[in-house]
Amino acid sequence: MRTPLLSTLLTAAGIALGGCVVTIGAAATAAGQAVGQPAAAAALAIRFEGIETPTGQIMLSVFDNAAAHDQGGKPLRAAIVPVEGAAVTARFEGLAPGDYAVKAFHDVDGDGKMATIPFGMPLEPFAFSNNAKAEGGPPRWEAASFAVAAGDNVVTIAIK
Repeated sequence: MRTPLLSTLLTAAGIALGGCVVTIGAAATAAGQAVGQPAAAAALAIRFEGIETPTGQIMLSVFDNAAAHDQGGKPLRAAIVPVEGAAVTARFEGLAPGDYAVKAFHDVDGDGKMATIPFGMPLEPFAFSNNAKAEGGPPRWEAASFAVAAGDNVVTIAIK
């Protein structure tokens, strides 16, 4: 059975796809930033490893708060990364330093939907930041969130 992709995993418009690395930028101004002073921007590279089937795409969402993450809210950023090997990377530019969490799945057949059994259990591989485990549903913000500092940051997630 195929069910529509959770709204938290698809809002990826205007993403340039090329090779196994996708970079997503943003022109955002930090709240309260003085005019003329640059914000301390962060870049986040998310590397997905352990891909067993080199087809389809990784669909991911990046959250910047517990409410959106835990209650099915809108992600801060989303991406679709083509799978061409055992690992792929998505890179997000222009983030504010802070705490983030990632939800992702490997859309093996490339249909834009997560394949599930009739009761909603996923049939395609999925993963969360910190390699947090799903127990009766996606892990909570506390288990999946991680700190992003100004400058370059890298996290690795095993997709299973």
